[in-house]
This record gives sequence, C-alpha cells and structure tokens, in this order.
Amino acid sequence: MTTIASLSAAELGPLYASKALSPVEVTKDALARIERFEPEINAFVHRDEAATLAMAEASQARWLKGEATGPLDGVPVTIKDNIAVAGWPMRRGTSLASDEPFPDDAPATARLREAGTVFLGKTAMPEYGWKGVGDSPLSGITRNPWNIGTGPGGSSSGAASCAALNLGCIHIGTDGAGSVRIPAAFTGVVGLKPSYGRVPAWPISTMGFLAHLGPLTRTVTDTALAMQVIGQPDERDMTAMTSRPPDYVDGLKGGVKGLRVAWSPKLGLDVPVDPEIAALTSAAAQVFAELGATVEEAEPGFADPIETLMTLWSSGAALALRDVDAAGRARMDPGLVAVAEQGERIPASTYVDALLNQRNALALRMARFHARYDLLLTPALPLPAFSVGRNTPEHGAYGEDWTRWTPFTYPFNITQQPAVSVPCGLTAAGLPAGLQIVGAFGRDALVLRAAAAFEQARPFARVDQPVKPI
Repeated sequence: MTTIASLSAAELGPLYASKALSPVEVTKDALARIERFEPEINAFVHRDEAATLAMAEASQARWLKGEATGPLDGVPVTIKDNIAVAGWPMRRGTSLASDEPFPDDAPATARLREAGTVFLGKTAMPEYGWKGVGDSPLSGITRNPWNIGTGPGGSSSGAASCAALNLGCIHIGTDGAGSVRIPAAFTGVVGLKPSYGRVPAWPISTMGFLAHLGPLTRTVTDTALAMQVIGQPDERDMTAMTSRPPDYVDGLKGGVKGLRVAWSPKLGLDVPVDPEIAALTSAAAQVFAELGATVEEAEPGFADPIETLMTLWSSGAALALRDVDAAGRARMDPGLVAVAEQGERIPASTYVDALLNQRNALALRMARFHARYDLLLTPALPLPAFSVGRNTPEHGAYGEDWTRWTPFTYPFNITQQPAVSVPCGLTAAGLPAGLQIVGAFGRDALVLRAAAAFEQARPFARVDQPVKPI
C-alpha cells in the first residue's frame, strides 16, 4: 500500500499538480513521523515547526494558483548542521557554538529555498564532522534505523538516518573523507559526493579542497533532482564551477551497455573486507555485466593515500580549533582535539606538498585509469554498521583509527572525483551493504546514470521504522 512516507520527491510533484496531495499534508505527515521516531534515532539538532509549516503553506498556495517554482516545490528536505540556514543556528556539532541564528543561507540552502522546498530541520553530525561515526558532545548518539544498536556512520549521520526512514525526501550532507557515502552505505540509501565545486559551498569548510556537498536520498532520481537545484553556481565560492549543471534527470536514461567498468574488491589495499560485504558487492558488480557493460577486475594501482589525507585533514581540524582555549577543548571530543593538535605540528611545506604535489599525482593516476575505464566499482565500505558509541568496530580488525575502516572513500576526496554509494543488499543480520561507483572528474551524470541502471535492475530494500536489536 502506498503511503505518504513511501513517496519520493519525484512522485510528489505530479500529486501536488493534480491536487491529489498537498505540501501541507506531506509536511504534517513528515513532522508526525519525526515526533514518533526521533526519540529512537536522534537525527535532528534543530527543528522549527512553525517555520516549516509556513514554508509548506506557501508552497501549497503556489500549487493552487498554478505558480509552483518547479518539481521540488513543497518537497520536504533536511540540512546538515554545518550548512547555513538563515534564521537557524549553525553549530557544526559542537556545544561551544552559539545558538544565535545565522544571518544567511549557504548556496545549497538558498537554491533549495528558491525551489520552494520545505525545511524540516538541521541534522546531527559529529563535532566539526571530524570522524566517520555519528555522535557528538552537542547532540549525543545518532542511531541507524536498520538496527538502533548500530550507528549510521558519519559525518552526515542524521541526514542518513532521516533518508532511510524517509523523514523528508532530500537530505543535504557534506563529504570530506566519505561523510556522505559512509552513512549512505550503513543505512541503505543513495549518497552522492559530486565532483568538487559542482555544489558551491559557503562558508568554506576548514577541510578546504577535500570538502564536497551532496545529497542523500532513497532513490537515484531524487538525487538527480536535488543536483539540478543545488548544483547551480554561486559567486560566494571562488573554487566552485561557474557553469550550470546538465539535466541530470534526463541523463539517467541510457543504461550502462557498452561501458568499460573496472571492479576493484579492495582498491588494491591491504584491508580486511567482511565476507558478506565482499560477496554482496562482488555480485553487484556483476550486474553491470548483465546489463551489457564490459566488467574487468582491475586496480588503479596507488598506495593508500592516508598520509596525504591526514596532513590535510588534521590541518583543517587545527584551523577549526584555532581560537579554542584549553577550557573549551576540554569540553570537546578528545579525538578531534588530538587530530587538531597533530595538525598544529605540521610544517607549512608539508601541507603545501600534500595539497599540490601529492593530490595532483593521485589525480593524474586516476585520470589515466579512467582513460581505460569509464567507471570504477568498489565496496563503499569493507564492513557493515557496528555498535553505536564507538569510533571503530568491537572486533579490533581496524585498530583504533576510524580512517582504517573507510579506505575506499577518502582517496576520491583527494582526487575530487564524483562517487556514489548505492545499496546492494543486506547481510544475514539485516544490515545494508553499499556499492561505490566512481567516475572521472566532471562525469557526475555518468555516475548517476550507472547508479540508476543498477537501481532498476536491483531495487533497493527499505526500512519503514526503527528496528530494535534482537
């Protein structure tokens, strides 16, 4: 049976146009579901029901007058807490931040407001987005709807949990080392990290050229719809693309027949991959062969770029905490403080070498790899979701550093390529696995087209309410 909560953004517009459903009805349904599930998943850090309903009522008036702004008018969305929303606080997951309203919208937020979407609230994240799990001193622990004893991943943790339960159709996150794709994989949703600069950012992230903005949704079409809007240029980001995005929705057509696809089960790295994840992602890669692509097992042939990542990442953390004194740091996530202190010890020459030479060398290797292969497929993550309240799994196979269980995501922040995680099955314990699809820089439309072909061939599983651990 079709319910409001089962509808995608792409399905809402025609229903609004026919007056079979209204933005106010959809918004009230989403708010009721948030009230019902939020105590269990803890996905939000800020909600303003009066402002949300006012946006829904304005959208409804436009649809009734035949003046809708476009296909996303009246579609409910959420915004991660490190992305500015005018009139709402932006605390970036830290209890040290002010509760004062931010004066301006970020570029993505401004485009969504212009498109007539309805803001449901701001979603939870770890402090300054520094790690791949979803807890912070500000908001506590965010949980995974597939099993609330596990975490949704991070740092776009609240966005992913909302996407999994369809608490809104589009959820804007950020990805500096996997922070859209990690939680997308753990929660069984679509998570796109676009090519760097395709979605303008402002205020600029302290993670600099690693940081991308992208959507989490339950369908590839909704991701494409979101990119049509948030991918528009904005003069406040001097590093962003100035061209308008292509028609990503129309670009979903065509499938993958004739494409050259590389399947890399470990990205050539020495990392343990859970046997169930290995089996599910390998089977997913073979779907591309069934759809007419030429699929070969091939490795890009680079060493783990973790030192490059950590040079840039820890320097960004040091910048974020530059004005925080000892008393303030004592109230922060100790792991973030340790990373910032590491960054404070990095010489400027080491930083510039990583920023320019090391990044360029890796990007060049991948550009040459994509001269041979249109797409690269990998597991999004080497493991399923693990227990909440931890930075690493209990079994200890990945040590104490969260980056050791995310080795397949951060290389493509360094190279700035588009990469999407799509759900590709469930483990025996009922936890999602994610397949990562990577394209050459600027080939976002091709990545989405491949994701859509896979989605059509292997429809994604859904979760309708939080699942309690057995």
